[in-house]
Amino acid sequence: MSNSNQNNSNENFAHQHNGKEQVDTATASANTFPSGFQAIATAYGDYTTKSFEDTKSFVEKLSAVKSFDKAIEIQTEFAKTAYERFVTESQKIGALYGDLAKQSYKPLSGIVAMMTPTNR
Repeated sequence: MSNSNQNNSNENFAHQHNGKEQVDTATASANTFPSGFQAIATAYGDYTTKSFEDTKSFVEKLSAVKSFDKAIEIQTEFAKTAYERFVTESQKIGALYGDLAKQSYKPLSGIVAMMTPTNR
């Protein structure tokens, strides 16, 4: 085999190997999506359930109130608690989205590194 043919053969093998790595990387990236989305959906579901329960409790307390001052107190307490829970859960869900993004792009960093030209 001539040097030219051997060089072409080596280049073809390198391209095939890079292609296999890219497919493996894409597969790994795709596998992180279901667990990440499931964690986000679970967090939303938990927040929605707790929010519904808190609202139900608030309505029950408010309907049993006899004075206007007590109604304002219960409403203020509910608003404060609901806001604090919203902020906490929003931060938690935001962190889950951030983790999902990091996990999904992590396998791609190897491809980018392989395609980045090096100084020769």
